[in-house]
Amino acid sequence: MAGHDDSRRLILVVEDEPGRHATLTPSLESAGYMVRAVAQGAAALAAVAIRQPEAVLLGIGTAERHGIETCRRIRADPANRAMPVIVLTDSSPSSGPKAFADIAAGIDAGADDFVEPPFAEPLLLATIRDALRMRRAMADLDAANVAALASAGDVDLDSVDPVGTGMAGLAHRLAQAVGLEGAELKGAVFGALVHDIGNLGIPAAILSKPGPLTKAESAEMRRHPEIGEGICRSFPSSRPFAPIVRHHHERWDGFGYPDRLRGEAIPIGSRIVGIVDAFDAMIHDRPFRAALTIEAALDEIRREAGRQFDPLLVPSFVSLVDPAPPAVNRA
Repeated sequence: MAGHDDSRRLILVVEDEPGRHATLTPSLESAGYMVRAVAQGAAALAAVAIRQPEAVLLGIGTAERHGIETCRRIRADPANRAMPVIVLTDSSPSSGPKAFADIAAGIDAGADDFVEPPFAEPLLLATIRDALRMRRAMADLDAANVAALASAGDVDLDSVDPVGTGMAGLAHRLAQAVGLEGAELKGAVFGALVHDIGNLGIPAAILSKPGPLTKAESAEMRRHPEIGEGICRSFPSSRPFAPIVRHHHERWDGFGYPDRLRGEAIPIGSRIVGIVDAFDAMIHDRPFRAALTIEAALDEIRREAGRQFDPLLVPSFVSLVDPAPPAVNRA
């Protein structure tokens, strides 16, 4: 997305049925926003590209047949990485499995948050503000990481993925696989999205160093979970995910950081993000080593079950990444 323009505070409402969410307009206009409504699909994509709204409110559910696909296509364009997408649901996630599945599908497609009927004004506006701040912080982190890696000559600037969407999707699927729902599920997804936001407080020279860190540099690097928690605490809606950010480098055996938590004392969301983060790091090149193959990374995850990782989460994670059973040697 191009540089943010505070003089153009446009909220785009995307819905299949024109006027379905017209009740949102007075609340948004009273907060200083302009509001435009467009249909799902091509019309929404064109409006996002041309108008560059501050945020998109996107209908999903029974009455919005194309909402998930529209969300996915908005998120597929890296130009939209700093623009929040907030889904408007037909009903509360607690009302039944269908409503919960709709919200889960929206998060998997790249939505930042959801608002449920009756779309109370304070909650709606707070959700938009939080999503804007979160997306901008994520974009800042992305830019800082890309700049650091580019300075080391190890990144193709044209191939950088949008911030965290792959990790968040994998964390979401693992969290669902082990039965998380509601605030715990949302916390795991958001925690994965912003787990390394604390790197904004770490010197670029450390982030991009092409060799082992010194003891002092390692100590500085280990501050990023606490820095990240502090950044997240500035968001009123951060209660489900700020602890996940703080504890995603704790280890099952108690030798992690920053608080040396052990076993089930580590929040379940942090245990999930810890596995996903480690796997993601292993399969991507770093300034100091080449990427592992997926098979080698999964072998390392298995070896660390009960030491670095929750042994009950490892089988579920491996089955998500490599669902095929191992070949049987019949010789």
